Amino acid sequence: MATAGGIGEFELIARVFAPLAAEGALGLTDDAAFYRPRPGRDLVLTKDEVVSGVHFFADDPWDAVARKALRVNLSDLAAKGALPVGYLLALGLPKDFTVDQIDALGAGLASDQKAYGISLYGGDTVRSPAGLTLSVTAIGEVEEGGMVRRGGARPGDIIVVTGTIGDAALGLALRLDSALSMRLGLSDAQRDHLLDRYLLPCPRGALARAVAACASGGMDISDGLVGDLGKMAAASGVAIEIDADRVPLSDAARAAAVADPRLFAVALTGGDDYELALSIPEAKVDAFLTAADDAGIGATPIGRAGRGEGVAVRGDHPALAELGSGSYRHF
Repeated sequence: MATAGGIGEFELIARVFAPLAAEGALGLTDDAAFYRPRPGRDLVLTKDEVVSGVHFFADDPWDAVARKALRVNLSDLAAKGALPVGYLLALGLPKDFTVDQIDALGAGLASDQKAYGISLYGGDTVRSPAGLTLSVTAIGEVEEGGMVRRGGARPGDIIVVTGTIGDAALGLALRLDSALSMRLGLSDAQRDHLLDRYLLPCPRGALARAVAACASGGMDISDGLVGDLGKMAAASGVAIEIDADRVPLSDAARAAAVADPRLFAVALTGGDDYELALSIPEAKVDAFLTAADDAGIGATPIGRAGRGEGVAVRGDHPALAELGSGSYRHF
């Protein structure tokens, strides 16, 4: 494929992607790569795509976009209790991209590869008439038979979430309305925190081993806390009840919800948190909370799984009446 910006496909691969390649990628000179899992390990595979105008803004810096594309997939692996080993990347480039942009994209990937201890195994590059797209297939490992499944929740399990909830959805609201931060009375630090959480999620891979050891069911929160717990409840054949007052909010999110109570519903249903929602047997909850504290992430019990179906959100907050379907929908 001939590309824009004075650089061709093979030069682009040599310039940007070959330095990121794993040993099994054969220098990106072949049509495929190999990875040999360690004895007694299962591979865990996940794939997510980020698209300009859907998952990020067209003017977002390409290094941040690349990191977001990688991180949303690493978040899925963490929810499965899997340790990441590498990834494949399919890249769709708009016709007017520049060499500076593609260099920034490569630098973003290189930075996160170093941070998360992973490498590139290959991929593809094509023209994208609709704008920049990145589709990542992430590869992880767990002990044989040890992947934590969305459908693993059992009656009596405690529902635990990591980090804080709703920051990314509120950050998106700020991006869509430049005057909102001022109307809410947010400080510059609070505004910047919410904006950063939308642009750059923080996958909780540091807790992968604790997830594998403690959780019976798990998923990451990509489409909203309430809606995603509904998916867990349906897959597991259980009912889930959460206490809205126990859902952890950052100082910035809490300040926004105090200024406009309707934003509390946005925090509970908005997407892009990429925190973990886990179903943990009661006897293992303390061990997981300790691991989360030791990792500097924190985790909070917010409810319980029981017999029945669906998700119930308990609390007196007036915004709870606005939860609706409880999740972001792509279509």
